[in-house]
Amino acid sequence: MRYIYVCALLLLPFAPAFAKNNIAPKKASAFHIRLHIPDVKDSMVFLAHYYGKTLYKADSVRFKNGVAEFSSNDSNFVGGSYMMILSDMRTTFEFLMSRGDDLSITAWCSKLPDGIRIPDSHENDLFTDYQARAREFGKAQQELVKRMEKATSATDTDKIRKEGKKQADDFAAYRKKVIAENPGTLAGSILKAMEKPEIPEGVHYLGDGITRDTLYTYHYYKDHYWDNFNFRDDRLIYTPLYDGMLDEYMSKLVIQSTDSVTKECEDLLKKCAGTKDVFHYTLWWLTRYVENSKIMGLSDVFVYLVENHYMKGEAFWLANDELQKYIERARKMAPNMIGNVAPELNQPDVFTGEMRSMQAIKAPYTLIVFYSPTCGHCQHELPLLDSVYEAVLKQKGVKVYMIATEGEQKVITDFLVKYKYDKKWINTWDPQLTSNRVVNYDVFSTPTMYLLDDKKIIRGKRLDHVTIPQIINMLEKREKDTALKK
Repeated sequence: MRYIYVCALLLLPFAPAFAKNNIAPKKASAFHIRLHIPDVKDSMVFLAHYYGKTLYKADSVRFKNGVAEFSSNDSNFVGGSYMMILSDMRTTFEFLMSRGDDLSITAWCSKLPDGIRIPDSHENDLFTDYQARAREFGKAQQELVKRMEKATSATDTDKIRKEGKKQADDFAAYRKKVIAENPGTLAGSILKAMEKPEIPEGVHYLGDGITRDTLYTYHYYKDHYWDNFNFRDDRLIYTPLYDGMLDEYMSKLVIQSTDSVTKECEDLLKKCAGTKDVFHYTLWWLTRYVENSKIMGLSDVFVYLVENHYMKGEAFWLANDELQKYIERARKMAPNMIGNVAPELNQPDVFTGEMRSMQAIKAPYTLIVFYSPTCGHCQHELPLLDSVYEAVLKQKGVKVYMIATEGEQKVITDFLVKYKYDKKWINTWDPQLTSNRVVNYDVFSTPTMYLLDDKKIIRGKRLDHVTIPQIINMLEKREKDTALKK
């Protein structure tokens, strides 16, 4: 029953609370509705729609002789799950809409939730039929629970379990049939997204073919969690379905560490890249999730999202002053954010022991490199960096400030001499862990590189030998363009 919201909303008491302070959804549009309720003569009726899990009022009109009409011409309307709410705020019913719908709805309050007729609407035929079957399935399952409580033998218990399984299988088969026969419909898209991953039966082993894989179910379920969700269907954002799926996935299936949550955020944003409403909601939801988390380290993900998405113009719905609030919030949360002055590094020279201040370096650009002499990735990346340095960076006036994050002094110096880095770069180390590199520079792996300008303002982070000259070229072009405008 995880996502059968179309059933649950009708079975449970509902008192809608319209959102006031939330992300502002677009007003519903490009539709016409004629609502006829014979047993209502003169009262208000509200048209509401979901945006994520929150219900928003779209419009309100007064009945005249039992008839109320709604229409709009907002070109941004895409459709979704809508609700009519009568003036008592308790009498409600749901229906589906897509762009361009012209619906004539007749409802009898005394017969709800069954007393609804929407002729010539295939979407709502599917929707209401599913609701009715879901209610029947729920009642049948409840009856089996009551019978199970009264069962007096193993034979009776087994019989009831088989009946329950058959009911569940029949309901699942019905849902799959609706999905298969109605591609492209909102109802089909909703029902398909509700399909849970089916775990393959049998015993599963690790790669050695001997050790049992005790985490197989978890990994399979997580890996296939989004298989049936259509990230290209913006209408799904105007249902409560996606919000619930995001919450379950991020809070229950994703390991709550900085690296893991960052990766999952990127994966989700890639799935919906190019859409409008799905991307908007996904980026907003993920940002709110990490910003409000009480788990240590997830604030770093907030900064990451601001730097890599908001500051790159992807939060298209934000006015400039609203965008600046995100940027300022991220700056306060992270000392190593792009645009901030880099925190001071004053480390001992690994050869002489002399303290070498990063802030004291006089250069148009300073490249900070956190590395380890025994790190395989460092042994691969640093020679490539050296080649770029000799070919491009040295001519640009770049000074390189190296910090060995681990290793014995001799191991470090031997490494530097071997590759002749001792002759060209400032080589420091951090034997007493005084650099505070994790907090100030978010160093969890090596190599980690930061590019600073002449004022020691961070202009690039987590770079490699390819992106460093690209950032410098971009900065120089920007400076040249600014000078020309003056």
